[in-house]
Amino acid sequence: ALAPRRGWVFPGLDKRLAAAPAVVSAVPPDRPYAAAAKTAKKGSQKTKQEGTKKKQVTRRWPLMSKPVDDVYLTWYYERPSYDVEKAVGMLKKFQELDFTYPKQYVYINVFLDMALQKKKKVDPFASNVLLPYRFTDETNKVLVFTEDEQEAEIARENGAAVVGGVELIKWILEDEIQVDFYVAVPAIMPKLIPLRNKLRRKYPSTKRNSLGHDIPKMLQLFREGLEYMVEDERVIKTRIARV
Repeated sequence: ALAPRRGWVFPGLDKRLAAAPAVVSAVPPDRPYAAAAKTAKKGSQKTKQEGTKKKQVTRRWPLMSKPVDDVYLTWYYERPSYDVEKAVGMLKKFQELDFTYPKQYVYINVFLDMALQKKKKVDPFASNVLLPYRFTDETNKVLVFTEDEQEAEIARENGAAVVGGVELIKWILEDEIQVDFYVAVPAIMPKLIPLRNKLRRKYPSTKRNSLGHDIPKMLQLFREGLEYMVEDERVIKTRIARV
């Protein structure tokens, strides 16, 4: 790569190579036995395994001391942690320095201990929660399944996007009706079985508080509530506020 032309590194090398007579052996080389080839293959696999063991990287343990400069290798030091009040103050200060949107969302990562006493793990789940202080005016679209006219009127008064009975099943299966959540009263549940595979985790159930007689309460939960989901077996990543 350093010499642009042949002969620059060793002058006259091309002539010497051309003058040297080519020696051709008339006797073909011996073919190795199949057993010998297998032994070599096994030996190469063993060598690879030994090489893999040698390449195992030792874990880097962070140091206990704090960095004295603002530029440093992060894995050398423990990640700093702050209480909620100080962390929120830092977010507000960074927002002013970076000229970012003042009403941007604040996100949180919650790490759950999913192990039980019998050394089993809880399956990942999703749920809704009503926060004491709402930080957005957005509301979800909720469909209410009921065949009772009085319950249907209550659902409409409390902000249901769609209210109806079995006549809605066909439109939902054909994706003509799409909402964020579905709630139902117990009396209509036997007629909603065709929607089980379609709605999956959004299928009305008591575990998710989407099945019951208190229609206003269910509508408030799913219209104004915050949905969260467990990811990677034990992590909840969601927004909780605005800066």
